[in-house]
Amino acid sequence: MGGGCLTHIFLDMMGGDNAPGCTVQGALEALRLNPSLKLTLAGVEKEIEPLLADCDDVRERFAVLDTPEVITNHEAPVMAVRQKKNSAVVKGMLAVREGEADGFVSAGSTGAVLAGGMFRLGRIEGVDRPALAPLLPNGKDFFCLIDCGANVDCLPAYLPQFGVMGAAYMKLVRGVEEARVGLVNIGAEAEKGNALVKAAYPLMEKAPFRFVGNVEGRDITADLADVVVCDGFSGNLILKFMEGVAGTLLGIIKTEMTADVRGKIGGLIAKPAFRRVKKKMDYTEVGGAPLLGVNGAVVKAHGSSNGHAIACAIRQAVLMAERKVPQYIREEIGKLQQEEQA
Repeated sequence: MGGGCLTHIFLDMMGGDNAPGCTVQGALEALRLNPSLKLTLAGVEKEIEPLLADCDDVRERFAVLDTPEVITNHEAPVMAVRQKKNSAVVKGMLAVREGEADGFVSAGSTGAVLAGGMFRLGRIEGVDRPALAPLLPNGKDFFCLIDCGANVDCLPAYLPQFGVMGAAYMKLVRGVEEARVGLVNIGAEAEKGNALVKAAYPLMEKAPFRFVGNVEGRDITADLADVVVCDGFSGNLILKFMEGVAGTLLGIIKTEMTADVRGKIGGLIAKPAFRRVKKKMDYTEVGGAPLLGVNGAVVKAHGSSNGHAIACAIRQAVLMAERKVPQYIREEIGKLQQEEQA
């Protein structure tokens, strides 16, 4: 690992709706929880330094890197990555590529993280398209949704690659030894679906993972698959719909519990249970979506991440780096290529 016995993560301090305040909070929380962690805090130095007054206990394990060019969500990502060479995204990707850092975390522009991963870090050999793979709750634990927006238009050959990458991540990071891989479709039968999924289905059957067939929308959270594969357009709709439903349900429950005296009494009794439910539905406990298929441990945190979510995203990048997820994906993609050539 870069930095000797310490795992070195490069953090984009200016990315996200609440930066740099929450990114500083998250960085300090991560450092205090993990004594084997080293961070590079990259961003506008004059905005970051005033927020670091109370951190003497961890000061020796982080450095501030002044990267005055900030890539925003309103810029064309590829052009921004090409032009803003002194931005945290570009500097971070290059640091991982050169072995100066073990991983990169950003809550900033998704497009910039994707472009930086593709053009500055590079794709793993054999991977046609890197993919974003968030972990989502299914009532039992979490499942991996891949892709959730990196590839709006996909070819059939991309989907078994997504399955391989998702299964590799679930094995090394979540401890799922033989991940069940399902394909999002409008029906369980193999002949159902649009041209993309019908063409991808036989490729998924031949791939070197445990394929469990099609998964309908209503069954995505039913613990039928540990890895749910789809194109980025469908995955982004699924992700945002789930976020919306979770928020709506929690809002309805809160309203009804305060609507009358009985509701308030019942709510008071049930409050510990509701707190546990909220925790299971809370994306901040996961951290972010790994960008799988690039030559390094990259995590894209949610744009609205608070400090705790940033700390969890850093922890996720540490696990990816320490457990060598990119290297394992390279091996598994090689097996997929052999199956396709057989």
